[in-house]
Amino acid sequence: MLGLEGPEHTGPHTGDDWVQALRLRGAARDDALRQLHALMVRAAWHQVRRMRAMLPDANGDALGEIATAAADGALTALLTKLDTFEGRSRFTTWAYKFAILEAASEMRRRAWAHRDVRLEDADRWADPGPGPAELTEARELARAIRAAMNDVLTAHQRRVAVALLVDGIPIDVLADRLGTTRGALYKTLHDARGRLRTRLAADGFLSPTQNRTGAR
Repeated sequence: MLGLEGPEHTGPHTGDDWVQALRLRGAARDDALRQLHALMVRAAWHQVRRMRAMLPDANGDALGEIATAAADGALTALLTKLDTFEGRSRFTTWAYKFAILEAASEMRRRAWAHRDVRLEDADRWADPGPGPAELTEARELARAIRAAMNDVLTAHQRRVAVALLVDGIPIDVLADRLGTTRGALYKTLHDARGRLRTRLAADGFLSPTQNRTGAR
């Protein structure tokens, strides 16, 4: 039998045992899948309990449904990446992480399910207008950022940057709303930051060293 040890527990089975069993067909694979899913449900429940304050009105049944859905998604994700397991940690530790991440994403998705996510390409960097003399530098920087956002970023890059950096929308929620992936959004944000740093350095608001290192 394959063990169901959590990441803190040692057992007689190795990652190769799990990988080989999950590549089989028939009853042996079904048994491995059943045990692995049970492990992931426990891991997902752990994360759901940690984040339950995000869903204060959810009862035990609703939270259990979230944990099970997260375990289902985590198991599917793990199976698609089974060939990437390198044995650097226990297989159960590796599997546990899939469930934790999926449960966290599912909790954030549920928490934001009925919240408005602004995706229009609005001018969110409005000129703050006149102010005290000591705020001159801050006003100039704000205007420079506004100009850079409008001049060097695409509409999509602006939407992503504002949603993630200004509105604080969780990246997995934004990915779901836009029909894309976390990786694609990270790439978009990385490119947007690079363009903004280059422009601000050219305008004298960042030193060349800061631009090269990505200092904030």
